[in-house]
Amino acid sequence: MADFNKILTPGNFEDGEINVVIEIPTGSNHKIEWDRKNACFMLDRVEPMAFAKPCNYGFIPQTLDEDGDELDVLMVTDQPLTTGIYTKARVLGVMKFVDSDEVDDKVICVPADDRNNGDKYQTLEDLPKQLIKQIEFHFNHYKDLKKPGTTVVKGFEGVESAKEVIKAAIQRWNDAE
Repeated sequence: MADFNKILTPGNFEDGEINVVIEIPTGSNHKIEWDRKNACFMLDRVEPMAFAKPCNYGFIPQTLDEDGDELDVLMVTDQPLTTGIYTKARVLGVMKFVDSDEVDDKVICVPADDRNNGDKYQTLEDLPKQLIKQIEFHFNHYKDLKKPGTTVVKGFEGVESAKEVIKAAIQRWNDAE
């Protein structure tokens, strides 16, 4: 199996477009992770259904966040996306997030060519406020049954902040190579 991190680039993040590989579909309670060493997806654990993902979850290839994993992405779509696909996405912003005292930010995006929504989502402010509340609640509480108080959403920031997070994650990847 090909290694996404060696084939796919991060995309043209400076223009607000990135490549995203989907790990977990919207509504899934399976914690599926990309196993870089073995170049395949792995079921890490099964979460309680109460903590199913509020949107698709994935990563940007050839990036490393401060936690040592690929930079995470929250991809907003009307329907769940399949594990393992990749798509071009338009960056809307970033959720600043800390997990067990490690920075673990999440870039928020939509498909680059989202004809179903008429490309109406251009910024975080365009997303439904209820969805933002659900995302914040999910990430503040999804580890409560196992390790309460270990996750904290620090806030949401716009496109320019997301680009800085992506740029730093690409640099970390390049420095690690």
